[in-house]
Amino acid sequence: MVQETIKCYHCGSEDVVKNGKAPNGKQKYKCNACGKQSRENPSENGYSEQKREKILKAYGERSSLRGLQRVFGVAPKTVIEWLKKKPRT
Repeated sequence: MVQETIKCYHCGSEDVVKNGKAPNGKQKYKCNACGKQSRENPSENGYSEQKREKILKAYGERSSLRGLQRVFGVAPKTVIEWLKKKPRT
């Protein structure tokens, strides 16, 4: 039987223990060395770059934040944060 060694994504330590399951079903881990938590195979962003641009374009075409929430399922606060980070043109 082959056992895969899990390393902490933050500090690289192998002193990692299971720490429950995430809502999406992924295993959660806690590092005993640095105390931080992580998930197996963490994703970079919750939204792909294409979907993010599509949502921002819809907002630019006068869609309301509530409308974006209904259609795309994105929180209004998320769209506001994206707008703050987007460079002005």
